[in-house]
Amino acid sequence: MSLCIRSAILGDEGLVLDFIFALAKYESLEHKVEATKEDLARDLFGPNPRVFCDVAELDGKPIGFALWYYTYSTFRGKHGIWLEDLFVDPEVRGVGAGKALMAHLAARCQHEGLARFEWWVLNWNKPSIDFYKSLGAEMQDEWTVCRIDGAALEKLAAQNLPK
Repeated sequence: MSLCIRSAILGDEGLVLDFIFALAKYESLEHKVEATKEDLARDLFGPNPRVFCDVAELDGKPIGFALWYYTYSTFRGKHGIWLEDLFVDPEVRGVGAGKALMAHLAARCQHEGLARFEWWVLNWNKPSIDFYKSLGAEMQDEWTVCRIDGAALEKLAAQNLPK
């Protein structure tokens, strides 16, 4: 068996969207997915990409992906990587694809002199938590995620102060 990690290329947007839907199904969040192939083509492969994707292939067949972007730590004065999504097809878990994707991104951090590699994991997802801990990840329990979207985002934006 041959496992390799490659950068997503134009034409992979349907594949990436399929992986996003598979991840959403695993997390019981299919109803939350609004992304389209056009969105992914624009954001991954447009003139100013702000999000990136790597694909894991086993014997030439795509079996997983990692979608990520750069962050910045004001405390460290350096960029980092935020892993937005990681997914490996359940039928082939255990062949090392998840670890290979994570190691690939860690190597990118090292090569580019980045300070951090971070992501979220759902607190009920014990298999993923155990996997991440096995890689040396430390859970950051002292932080609480905040989010404003939808109507609350519109309401806050409408309160924009005069310049």
